[in-house]
Amino acid sequence: MGIFDRFKDHAKSKGKDMSDTAERDVNQKTGNKYTGQVDDAQQRIEGTTGLERDRPDRPDQR
Repeated sequence: MGIFDRFKDHAKSKGKDMSDTAERDVNQKTGNKYTGQVDDAQQRIEGTTGLERDRPDRPDQR
C-alpha cells in the first residue's frame, strides 16, 4: 500500500468520525427532536462524499 492509499484511508476514517460527531452534537443541541432528519442528512452527505456507513441503517421512526 502506497503512501497516498494510506492517506486516503486515514482521511476517510477522520471524515466518518467528524460526521458522527456532528450528528451527535446536532442531536444533543436539538434535544433529539430531529434525529430522523439529522440521520437522513448525514446519509446523503456521506453518500455524496463517498464515505461508507459502518453501522446498519436504523428503522424509520417517522
